[in-house]
Amino acid sequence: MVVRTVAGDLAPEGLGVTDAHDHLFFRSPLLPSREVDDPEAAAAELRAFAELGGRTVVQWTPFGLGGRPEALVELARATGVNVVAATGLHQAAHYDPSDLEGLYPRLTELFVDELTRAMGESNPRAGLIKVAGEYHHLDDHARRTMTAAAEAHHATGAPIAVHLELGTAALDVLDLLCGELEVPPARVILGHLNRSPDQRMHRDVAKAGPFISFDGPSRANHATDWRLLDSIVALAEAGHADQLLLGADTTTARARAATGEGPGMPFLLRGLRPRIERECGAALATKILVDNPARAFAADWRAG
Repeated sequence: MVVRTVAGDLAPEGLGVTDAHDHLFFRSPLLPSREVDDPEAAAAELRAFAELGGRTVVQWTPFGLGGRPEALVELARATGVNVVAATGLHQAAHYDPSDLEGLYPRLTELFVDELTRAMGESNPRAGLIKVAGEYHHLDDHARRTMTAAAEAHHATGAPIAVHLELGTAALDVLDLLCGELEVPPARVILGHLNRSPDQRMHRDVAKAGPFISFDGPSRANHATDWRLLDSIVALAEAGHADQLLLGADTTTARARAATGEGPGMPFLLRGLRPRIERECGAALATKILVDNPARAFAADWRAG
């Protein structure tokens, strides 16, 4: 079992403290003028994260949204922070419809190629597949991309990370991926579940066995920080501490800490980690930031 970083495969114990869901680069026509596309700013953010003990960042930017794999390789080498990149597709709204029609017939091939061969000239490879649901449902696009993601998983062993729109449709995702498409639940990572802070629903989802990434801290318009500890405590007490992950999910330049207004990546370690340690103990904080990511992103990679 190894984690596939842009600089090569890494033993899981080499990940260290991990930001399990973030973006060093991201651009979408759905979000004009909000691009995250500055390598120097990305390097500053990584260094700020590393100064607090951060060792790995997992970028969930999928195919076609400006993930810049070549720049990720350079950043990893320059900062000493491990970077894991994603293949996959986001929601349909982030793409030109004509481009999607050309992509649909070859999605599985595309995902497998980026996981096992190359995403760029220096041969960086993706380490996970990113797909997305819609608000409280899965549309045809989500079903197509998740089917291709499942096929790519079965061919390669890669983990599948899922954007849950405002934390919804988690059980629908699990029914499709883990039921119909037979992806093992432990190979699925659900993002944004904390944006729908229904603890009963959280427990129902956790019982199915996926990893759960609580991400996007300090967004005043989402139920994140002020209910985050309650959600963590509830899931840990229900026996699901081994499934929890944390990510900063920095999707705009303004949200960076080093060059913007924050909170950025450092907030995970400067803000959230001490609160988790005070509330739940240092052992749980280490499990969430170190031990669980080492299992969530490791795979027994196959050639595809």
